[in-house]
Amino acid sequence: MAAAAELLLEVGTEEIPATFLPGALEELGRLAAERLAAARLAHGEVRTYGTPRRLGLVVRGVAAEQEAREETVVGPPRSAAYDEAGRPTRAAQGFARSQGVDVEALGTCETPRGTYVCVVRREAGRPAAEVLRELLPGLLRDLRFPKSMRWGSGSLRFARPIHWILALYGEAVVPFELDGIRSGNLSRGHRFMSPGSFAVHSFKAYKASCREHFVILEPEERLQEIRRQIAALEEEIGGRVVEDPELLREVVHLVEYPTALCGGFDPAYLALPRPVLITCMREHQRYFAVEDASGGLMPRFVTVSNTRPRDTSAVVAGNERVLRARLADARYFYEADRRRPLADYVKLLDGVTFQEALGSVGEKVQRIRALARFLAERTGAADPDAAERAATLCKADLVTEMVGEFPSLQGEMGRIYARLSGEAPEVCEAVAEHYRPRFAGDALPASATGAVVGLADRLDTLAGCFGVGLRPTGSEDPYGLRRQALGLVAILLDRGYALPLGEAVDRACALLGDKLADDPAQVRAEVLEYVRARLAQLLLGEGHRHDTVEAVLSAGFERLDLVRPRVEAFTAFRADPLFEPFTVVCKRAMNIVKEHAGRDVREALLAHEAERGLWKELRAVEEEVDALVERGEYGRALERIAALRPAVDAFFEEVLVMDPDPAVRENRLSLLGRVSDLAARLADFSAVASD
Repeated sequence: MAAAAELLLEVGTEEIPATFLPGALEELGRLAAERLAAARLAHGEVRTYGTPRRLGLVVRGVAAEQEAREETVVGPPRSAAYDEAGRPTRAAQGFARSQGVDVEALGTCETPRGTYVCVVRREAGRPAAEVLRELLPGLLRDLRFPKSMRWGSGSLRFARPIHWILALYGEAVVPFELDGIRSGNLSRGHRFMSPGSFAVHSFKAYKASCREHFVILEPEERLQEIRRQIAALEEEIGGRVVEDPELLREVVHLVEYPTALCGGFDPAYLALPRPVLITCMREHQRYFAVEDASGGLMPRFVTVSNTRPRDTSAVVAGNERVLRARLADARYFYEADRRRPLADYVKLLDGVTFQEALGSVGEKVQRIRALARFLAERTGAADPDAAERAATLCKADLVTEMVGEFPSLQGEMGRIYARLSGEAPEVCEAVAEHYRPRFAGDALPASATGAVVGLADRLDTLAGCFGVGLRPTGSEDPYGLRRQALGLVAILLDRGYALPLGEAVDRACALLGDKLADDPAQVRAEVLEYVRARLAQLLLGEGHRHDTVEAVLSAGFERLDLVRPRVEAFTAFRADPLFEPFTVVCKRAMNIVKEHAGRDVREALLAHEAERGLWKELRAVEEEVDALVERGEYGRALERIAALRPAVDAFFEEVLVMDPDPAVRENRLSLLGRVSDLAARLADFSAVASD
């Protein structure tokens, strides 16, 4: 049998957007592993690599041929396939014909239903080169990107036009054609520094050849090279690059052969706020800002070029010229915005549409103001006047020149302009903080005022969008409701406000008034269910079991400050020897009483010793559990409830619940209902999966 060999695949393109590359490489690796497994081709490690001009895949040790396959196709029962004399019937003949075999080739096999006629199909493995020739075009065709395009007269949709395809199995070309482009053993070097083609025979040699042609294949190697060069520049200029992991990741996918260069700008521009300077450098030019040892910005920047220029001074001068124009624009915007206080911009929000059915941003601000005051008063966490003032100003910077040019500065410019307008420090901070968290892992509001305004903003958006039918779907979420709900959950969990979420949603709905197209009760239910799903997602991400999260949330989640302690207590309780047996009896009780609404227990009807014993213990435990829950001692409360198990077991063993006497039967169902309700205060045990 031939030896396994390496599979090397590369598709060369015009420059792919940097944001597309990480996802495309991940999908390429995943699809390759799936398709090779489906094709029954054993293999070793699957690795991907990529630059702006190429997506690559190398798979070690791909088997020389498919694994053989044996399949048993079951037909009719033997009794129906042969008559008493053993002659094949029409059923046997029809089955043989459908399988393309003679009747004589039919065999029999034993199944749980008896003896059946069958055909055993054996399929030998095909050569890997033959299989790959069919597999690889589909693999490339099925890659998905945030945006794809077609070019020329072709039908293929891809991130960017394809210029070449390299496909090798061992040293042999895997021949195929994709939208008129034939695969081969040629790759290409850097577009400007080494644009010609070169032959490839193995991945190891190919990687070295790429280096010779000014291409660093591996993103991680480019990252380390950029860091090395930046460190050398930092040593040279006596400063340090402002840490920006997101920009660094983007730059890695913008270049094939990085060269870090340092430029400067007029120190007079340092009078601009730090966020403005950094954003001017970062957003349009992908420059890194530089700071001194004390953390102050220096009039320097670092850029990463995709070439090794002969004359670095000319390249640096060009970058400085472009940045100079950007900074001049920013200074103009900043000076223009400062001519009036931030509060003067609020009235301009009436001319900015938030959403057609929900009105202007100005109307939204009025709702946020009222909701922020309500939340501040209801929680006692923030000064209501400060919360209302911050809410009044929180969107004002949206209509400033600076935010119009740099939308990512919303909130930051609001804080700066509020400070320049003489607003109270807590108001200034809240204007910026109410947007946090912007994404998973982002910082949360540091101040209570910022947290309250952030909650008000998110509650208004969620209630409003659900109230006019703008519910997110699996692929569409134009108003970012998932992010809004996750932010709401994160703030409430972080702050621990004793705020019933349903009450807050009701207030948001009331402020929306006749803008709601749906009944407020329905909107409330939908928003709560949506938030519940995001809360569950967060708890699952912390490592809690799915059935634990479901059990606890099903027992109530509107007080988010109580949810995590209850989940943690339930998780710990699962290790208790009482957990499993108590869960069994609890589920049994819940099943028996699910159609029974009564909970009044009449002591006079408790005729059996076991039911009297359960009733006595239950009353004592109910009082104890009430006190434990009130103090937040959920673990002890669960242990105390589980201690009822012997009494419940005795009840089930010795008492006939469904007594012929209706009064006795109802009384016993009410007793079990009280047991069930007690457990349900902390968790829905019916949601617990059996291990």
